[in-house]
Amino acid sequence: MLALAKASDLSAKLRWTDTARGTRAAAFSVTSEGAKGVRLGLLVRGLPEGAVLRFYAQAGGAAAMQATGEQIMASIERNLQAGTPDEAAHTYWSPDFGGAETTVEIEIPAAAATASVKLAIPRLSHYVVSPDEAQSLGLAKVGESGTCEVDVMCKPEFASQSRSVVRMLFVRDAKTYLCTGTLLNDARSSRTPYLLSANHCISSQAEASSLMTDWFYRSSACNSGSVGPSTQRRAGGATLLHSAATTDTAFLRLNDAPPAGVVYAGSYFGTLDTGHTLAGVHHPKGDLQKFSSGILLRYSNCTDELCFSSNAAGGSFMTVGWQQGVTEGGSSGSALFHTLGDKRYVVGQLYGGASSCQAPAGLDHYGRLDVAYRNAIKQWLNP
Repeated sequence: MLALAKASDLSAKLRWTDTARGTRAAAFSVTSEGAKGVRLGLLVRGLPEGAVLRFYAQAGGAAAMQATGEQIMASIERNLQAGTPDEAAHTYWSPDFGGAETTVEIEIPAAAATASVKLAIPRLSHYVVSPDEAQSLGLAKVGESGTCEVDVMCKPEFASQSRSVVRMLFVRDAKTYLCTGTLLNDARSSRTPYLLSANHCISSQAEASSLMTDWFYRSSACNSGSVGPSTQRRAGGATLLHSAATTDTAFLRLNDAPPAGVVYAGSYFGTLDTGHTLAGVHHPKGDLQKFSSGILLRYSNCTDELCFSSNAAGGSFMTVGWQQGVTEGGSSGSALFHTLGDKRYVVGQLYGGASSCQAPAGLDHYGRLDVAYRNAIKQWLNP
């Protein structure tokens, strides 16, 4: 890594060749020994107009992913406008390919000066376990989240909600984390890719810029324990529109469109009576999608991981007791669904709590979407 930490060092290693497309291209490879996955923190100080970066693994298997120079520079500009410190703002995080090696190919127009490519790799995120095996807060292999968790594929009545929910991977301080998000519809059904998650997951534009999303990350069939064939990844990052600790809300707009077949979940902004049955769809410990069902017990206020009883008028969180399933690390940010007639609507996102398969009676707390809606996100969902 030290050999690539400065732009001058990396430039000296690039060997440019002419392509059949009338462009010029060069590539370099980075290996982090023993990694189960690696994301490269590209420090971008310059790219010529028309540049394209492609990322892939030499071992093959996963499809190559690419970003245009315009997309990368737009990401940097969003970071700078949000007040991100200089080096962090100019860092673009590559996708990972489930192994120790990642290759970066740079293609530029034939007329562009190679000296205008100013890249370095001063940092990387080295996975000691793969995303399918762990999240940064605890180990969990596919199929090995808590044994009381309920496979969402065993709940066909929640098929639409399942297609709204996405596994999120993002970088903070060169460490990769997992959370859950939900695609939200707006009043115009514009198909703008708004994503709801938790503030304690993503609270800065730099973190949002590093976001990768795994769609339809669920089992192939009820309790199969194997990843379904429809799973797709997007690596375009997001724009952070609103972030608030008071309701633990992160509200983002994805920079790339989600894949075909997703569902934009509806939202409910009314006040619920206690005793209502609510449900969650989430990725506990980054595992395949799971389902939970429980009861709204009370309204609460939460701060510094402590929650205190309140009421509907003053509480910014909803406290839920589970009757089926629980939540775990990685479920954070996942939506809580309320059923009205034959439709289901998002009413909050997971802050945290004490539930587990060892303590199924532990209570969990969700930030209230209706409060966040009135405070800020109405301007996007119902402009």
